Amino acid sequence: MSLKDDDSGDHDQNEENSTQKDGEKEKTERDKNQSSGKRKAVVPGPAEHPLQYNYTFWYSRRTPGRPTSSQSYEQNIKQIGTFASVEQFWKFYSHMVRPGDLTGHSDFHLFKEGIKPMWEDDANKNGGKWIIRLRKGLASRCWENLILAMLGEQFMVGEEICGAVVSVRFQEDIISIWNKTASDQATTARIRDTLRRVLNLPPNTIMEYKTHTDSIKMPGRLGPQRLLFQNLWKPRLNVP
Repeated sequence: MSLKDDDSGDHDQNEENSTQKDGEKEKTERDKNQSSGKRKAVVPGPAEHPLQYNYTFWYSRRTPGRPTSSQSYEQNIKQIGTFASVEQFWKFYSHMVRPGDLTGHSDFHLFKEGIKPMWEDDANKNGGKWIIRLRKGLASRCWENLILAMLGEQFMVGEEICGAVVSVRFQEDIISIWNKTASDQATTARIRDTLRRVLNLPPNTIMEYKTHTDSIKMPGRLGPQRLLFQNLWKPRLNVP
């Protein structure tokens, strides 16, 4: 009987140890799953059409006139989601508000996965962006044409493209496309020419290239060419 009691005691102790080990094992597995969940790669689904690069949609909104540090900007920018195929892109895009319907001081960003839409990101810090300022009513169409051209690799500049931004403001909207190497004039010229073509810009449209180094030095200024086009669009571009 005592042996049985001893056995029971040992069994209880072993059971307790076993339960503790099982709990630790479950916690380890859970931590591992959570960790792997964070790192889980986004891949095209069966029979989907893969893109050359994965891309991530971001959204930001801030109060105009309030100074924004890089830290507060990073906290304010929200990741919408990442996609790897044409079909996954449309699943996101079809549920998103169009830029022309956004209010206030809002931005949509579409960047290659792993690149944050910040000047200080390693992929962006030596680069710059082409800037086009739009009169109201054109942002939605221009944004769609721009990102479809980017996803479709129409710019033909290798890995130079980082992403694109549409910025909705009170009196105008701004679209821009970011690239890695501001000093590569051949690349920036090709991006400019492709941008003119995919957006069907009139020949007299003024465009500005601005390095991110200048943006960091002078946030909020777009350089000397403040007045870009207001009424230079051909009437047919206003047709929905």
